[in-house]
Amino acid sequence: QLQLVESGGGLVQPGGSLRLSCAASGFTLDEYAVGWFRQAPGKEREEVSCLSIHGETRKYADSVLGRFTISRDSANNTVYLQMNSLKPEDTAVYYCVADYACRIIADSARTTYEYRGQGTQVTVSS
Repeated sequence: QLQLVESGGGLVQPGGSLRLSCAASGFTLDEYAVGWFRQAPGKEREEVSCLSIHGETRKYADSVLGRFTISRDSANNTVYLQMNSLKPEDTAVYYCVADYACRIIADSARTTYEYRGQGTQVTVSS
């Protein structure tokens, strides 16, 4: 079965850390750019980060720059999003997508991708 599955979400206190995983099955994630989006209730979705196929591009939203890090683990067919210094405003459902380039993922008019996960909830609260 061809799918992306996110994991690693949960409840964390402000200032804490989480590492989200985006694991691919049935296809090779190295052959795709991978992006992370988040969407909070009542808000527009936001592209948080994107990692290009060969790693030459690592994009971050201004709201997470310096706090979040995207990385690829080819051996485990997984992309990670390390989230540090979490804030209550980071609370959202986070989901990953895979497509052929970060510029495709960044196109705000797109709502479909080659692959998309179901999402994982991140809640930052004391």
